[in-house]
Amino acid sequence: MWGAFEGMGWWMIFGALSWVLFLGAIIFLAITSPGRKPSNAGQRETALEIARRRYASGDISQREFEQLRDDLLK
Repeated sequence: MWGAFEGMGWWMIFGALSWVLFLGAIIFLAITSPGRKPSNAGQRETALEIARRRYASGDISQREFEQLRDDLLK
């Protein structure tokens, strides 16, 4: 009656597509999650950025930073 014994048919395709969509959503959420750090591969810090970071953290004094900046911008 109504093709109940003809195998899975469309339900099998629907089940497979739902699993593909579910796994795709999980992968998408894992890639775009806000807790993930952006990749800086291929990007290198310049010498001036390093000097600024060191000055900001207190590793070098203002006079040393200014000297480094003047030397680097020549």
